[in-house]
Amino acid sequence: MTMLIPNSPGGGYDQTGRAAIAVMEDDDITGGSFEVTNVIGAGGSVAMTRLMNAEGDERTMMTAGLGVVGSLYSFGAPYKLNDATPLAQVIEDQEGVLVPADSPFETIDDLVAAWKDDPSAIVVGGGSSPGGPDHLFPMQLASAVGIDAREVRYVPYDGGGPLTSALLGSKIDAGFSGVGEFEGALDAGELRLLAVSGEERLTGDVVGDAPTLVESDIDLVFTNWRGVFAPPGISDERRDELIAMLEEMHDTPEWRQALEDYGWIDEFKTGDDFVTFLQEQDERVATTLEELDLL
Repeated sequence: MTMLIPNSPGGGYDQTGRAAIAVMEDDDITGGSFEVTNVIGAGGSVAMTRLMNAEGDERTMMTAGLGVVGSLYSFGAPYKLNDATPLAQVIEDQEGVLVPADSPFETIDDLVAAWKDDPSAIVVGGGSSPGGPDHLFPMQLASAVGIDAREVRYVPYDGGGPLTSALLGSKIDAGFSGVGEFEGALDAGELRLLAVSGEERLTGDVVGDAPTLVESDIDLVFTNWRGVFAPPGISDERRDELIAMLEEMHDTPEWRQALEDYGWIDEFKTGDDFVTFLQEQDERVATTLEELDLL
């Protein structure tokens, strides 16, 4: 089988897809092996085009999520995720606010104070195109602290790898993305985590004692999500088989360990629940882009 990954190696989609594949191969859930293909470009829209062009291919899957929802709007794609074959949402993921180790911003309060003082002086970046989670998060954070989101200077990067390079190269002042993508740089002391976006703090030595935004008196909880899709036009029988494979994967101890290792939230849904969720996420992105005059 083939698993398409809509961003660079090391990014969130890549981590999610490879973790799922490892469990399915180790537990012989699919009865075979996977070829992983990273399809880079346009925030996931290039990979989505490839998935849509694979109509009827019953041996291909792709990871996707909120970032791809946004990129399909940003790059004017003629389809949405629901136009493929939705299989399952597999995780939710917190976002983090990250800075280089030598940043003058020691806390999230320091960053917010400088940002409010002069929004044009702070350059932020994320691993997704406009409308994706790494773009929506800083825009909503800006609004929550009283900054006009239209004044935010946001630079998009194609996944966590390029975003890490931008942070380490001091091309941006702060980065916004899933924390699991930066464990190596955090562990090496190259980056610092100022805050996380979920309802509860993340645990583990790498993330340290980074507070939630709510703990820092910022009224915002934000989560990203990722799921798995198949091309359009596959049979209902094959769709149900693929969903059953993912359900079996989800129920393994190995998958529970992956959730813990990456700090992911176990949020699994299939069928009509997933389709309805996708419609809600599409509206979520469209509303924000309209507010920012990007639609």
